[in-house]
Amino acid sequence: MNADGESIGGPATHTGNRALMLEEKLIFEIGGTDTTGVDLPAPDLSAPRRMGGLDRDARIGLPGLSEPETVRHYTRLSRQNYAIDLGLFPLGSCTMKHNPRLNEKVARMPGFADLHPMAPSTTTQGALAVIHELGEWLKTLTGMPAVAMSPKAGAHGELCGILAIRAALEARGDARKVVLCPESAHGTNPATAAFAGYEVEDIPATPEGRVDLAALEARLGPDVAAVMITNPNTCGLFERDFRKIADAVHAGGGLVYCDGANFNAIVGRVRPGDLGVDAMHINLHKTFSTPHGGGGPGSGPVVFSEALAPFAPLPFVEKNDDGFVLVEEETAGDRHSNSFGRMTAFHGQMGMFTRALTYILSHGADGLKQVAEDAVLNANYVLRKLEDVLHAPFADSGPCMHEALFGDKGFAEGLSTLDLAKGLIDEGYHPMTMYFPLVVHGAMLVEPTETESKAALDQFIGAMRSVAERAIAGDETLKTAPHYAPRRRLDETLAARKPVLAWAEPAAE
Repeated sequence: MNADGESIGGPATHTGNRALMLEEKLIFEIGGTDTTGVDLPAPDLSAPRRMGGLDRDARIGLPGLSEPETVRHYTRLSRQNYAIDLGLFPLGSCTMKHNPRLNEKVARMPGFADLHPMAPSTTTQGALAVIHELGEWLKTLTGMPAVAMSPKAGAHGELCGILAIRAALEARGDARKVVLCPESAHGTNPATAAFAGYEVEDIPATPEGRVDLAALEARLGPDVAAVMITNPNTCGLFERDFRKIADAVHAGGGLVYCDGANFNAIVGRVRPGDLGVDAMHINLHKTFSTPHGGGGPGSGPVVFSEALAPFAPLPFVEKNDDGFVLVEEETAGDRHSNSFGRMTAFHGQMGMFTRALTYILSHGADGLKQVAEDAVLNANYVLRKLEDVLHAPFADSGPCMHEALFGDKGFAEGLSTLDLAKGLIDEGYHPMTMYFPLVVHGAMLVEPTETESKAALDQFIGAMRSVAERAIAGDETLKTAPHYAPRRRLDETLAARKPVLAWAEPAAE
């Protein structure tokens, strides 16, 4: 492309590469399965065999590459990835924001990064102090009296909270079987409740995208154990009636679980404990900085109300006159006899704890408040700049919180949200969250996060406007987008139903 955006042709290249746009082969095609990247001495065939029934002379089918070949292969592949260090990542409800390098430096300090999980507490006082101090911050920020630091991620934290709710109900001899989940809740909420053995029932949303309070109150009864509600919700809206919802659930004998994945929109501004929350998980890897996505380690501490604190899981860190100790099953005694048990073998994720505490201490109370304010400001800027070209179903419901929600209403026939997303790839952006929440047809959920500048937002908004206008005008080229990515559009249905996940060596000719 030249400066005017016109396509520039050129001769074919011998390699298939286009300058630094590299055409990368599979690793098997680079190395071959009959070679090795290292020189090994010939095996002593007279030595005893210690491989059971395995044939040591059989081909194992792995590619043989030298170290430079291996490093170059994966580095070339990495250049085809989109990353937060390359540009704005608009995935809604995922909080893919810049993570300060200071946090990464602290997480790599030897005393934390090299810590063995079974090291005695006398040699891990610094790590236990970090866990304890982080937990105190989380209790302060949420207005909750207790915290469990061991859950490994958001969904794990959800399970922790629901298990504590079940233990509390069982302790009072109350066998309730139903958990209510509003339509605007995260999809993991009903999945967690079902996994814990509960029946799940939906609560509808109002036309403005919030929980239908009247419908919720009408469904409450002696069989309802809890409500799992996401706040701010997945429509990007704050649940204004949360206190009324909590009061109604408590009056009916149930408990309130809040999905705190979107805590970055209200941190320093709202204390969930003041809203009547009994349990809430906090995604450290979203609100308090840690690179996340791709199945890497996360952390989902859970804060508890006074009613649920006795049922929180073990272990937990306790401070006494001699320092910090890890209270476990063997040492809890009668002080924590109502705990529902243990969530995981070891106590949490040290790398997540150090990053989160560094983030909190470097921001301070005023900085954390600004995090929420900037996240909300950026999302509302995106919403108002695009609502004239993209259908914004809840634009009249008041300010959005951390994310802006759009739909595909108004697109020309035959064009969909998927086509817009593919066109956005050509503009140099990873697509936004698509088709979720289900309450909006062709949903597009955009979360700009608090770390993006106005200039970055303006560039993204310009790209979204351009592709949206093409979709409205019926631009057929969107159906074959992306055109400039390393690979063209896949048959996504076939890829999902019949994925090819293993390489097969071509048959010899």
